[in-house]
Amino acid sequence: MNWKGRHIIVLVVVALLVGAAGSYAGMQWFAPQQTATSTNNSSSTSEESFGDLSEEEQKSFIEDMQGSSNLQKVEKAYSIINERYVQDVDKNKLVEGAIEGMIEKLDDPYSTYMDQETMKQFDQSIESSFQGIGAEVSMVEDTVTIVAPIKGAPAEEAGLKPNDQVMKIDGESTEGLDLQEAVNKIRGEKGTDVTLTVERPGAPDLIYITITRDEIPKQSVYKDTKQVDGKKVGVLEISSFSEETSKEFKTALTELEEAGIKGLVIDVRGNPGGLFTDVQDILKQLVPNDKPIVQIESRNGENSKYFSERESGKEYPISVLIDEGSASASEILAVAMKEIGDHPVVGTTSFGKGTVQQAVPMGDGSTLKLTMFKWLSPDGNWIHEEGVAPTVEVRQPEFFYTHPVSVEETFGVASSGDHVKNAQQMLTGLGYEQAETDGSFGEGTQAAVEAFQSENGLEVTGKINEETAGELEKKVVEEVQKEENDKQMQKALEVLFSS
Repeated sequence: MNWKGRHIIVLVVVALLVGAAGSYAGMQWFAPQQTATSTNNSSSTSEESFGDLSEEEQKSFIEDMQGSSNLQKVEKAYSIINERYVQDVDKNKLVEGAIEGMIEKLDDPYSTYMDQETMKQFDQSIESSFQGIGAEVSMVEDTVTIVAPIKGAPAEEAGLKPNDQVMKIDGESTEGLDLQEAVNKIRGEKGTDVTLTVERPGAPDLIYITITRDEIPKQSVYKDTKQVDGKKVGVLEISSFSEETSKEFKTALTELEEAGIKGLVIDVRGNPGGLFTDVQDILKQLVPNDKPIVQIESRNGENSKYFSERESGKEYPISVLIDEGSASASEILAVAMKEIGDHPVVGTTSFGKGTVQQAVPMGDGSTLKLTMFKWLSPDGNWIHEEGVAPTVEVRQPEFFYTHPVSVEETFGVASSGDHVKNAQQMLTGLGYEQAETDGSFGEGTQAAVEAFQSENGLEVTGKINEETAGELEKKVVEEVQKEENDKQMQKALEVLFSS
């Protein structure tokens, strides 16, 4: 199903395309969790990276390790295993396992180790970028989880939604896989298929989604205009923060301003983040230098502040749209607009990703990606695992949150369960009111199903079979895509001129 493009992290391509190794990196890793991204095509390293280790720092780091008594313990264990274990051992595997074990003990889903083979696959994925399914994936509690499908990408068209948990890839369990291994299985060439077995919150059964890999849209900023009480309002939807996003944003904003807009809505719903440099450049176009755009804090408390060069903000009102799929760089934008310009933020609480990862080459083709920094809001707040709270909370209509109806066998009166409740929410959202909404299939639901079947050219049985379920899903998608049903956008437009 395809509810909405904005219904939402290893920055890699789940053949998806990845921002490039150096770009999403810089190595400045801002997307949520370990991220598999398919929205960025850059390959250059940013000059404004926060924690690139110099040769001197790397040398010092290694010397510290070599002088550690703990390291001697590791070396002793290595020697004992290598010399006395009952069978011959692969020395490289022992070393790789030790590194992976250290990373695992950090209990940090954002830190990861990519061995030589994984990095080779990563580099290849970058070179063949912009082909795949187009989705941001994360490792949440050891489960591969969808953070957001990319706008206009195959994953969105196939109906992947935020928080979908990927249990199997082409029939093989994801249990025991790290994120990169899962990404490698999902990734593939244009025209090939991959079937994901998904566990969706609220859905009673597993969902099977087959996706045909394709080219991933490169555009990250989408421009539109609305009318509010006779005033022209610009809308800029940002789907990700890649190397060209700030340039796209500047061009689109200039065109809107030349067209005489009286207000602006910035929509980062379902935007999983990306490059710090690009969100910084966008904010420099919007906010004054009263406060830092963002603050970066190291483990020893050292703080780096980044400022706009503007003396004042825009003359017209601005509102920002967020949801649970807005993460990382999107949260930097939203909280900066909120705390610097006192601009209204509309929607639901965002994802909550407030750390920064640094990629450190290990010298042999492998790379250690480690959480090294926190980012703080202009006022010094850390939103990690809490998210940015909207100033105006608005949920979408309930049918926006429904999922495909599971039909293992036809069901009707006297049936009950979450699958019935889900169908009832879909029917209500389509205007077919019924007395029962609690998951119990009664005469009211039967009448609603009969009316729906009659009006859509289906056999009128009052029961839900696979054909009726498919038509329900199709009609809900159509309703979700209608502007008048987007309550969050309507509120974002309304608050522009309400004060």
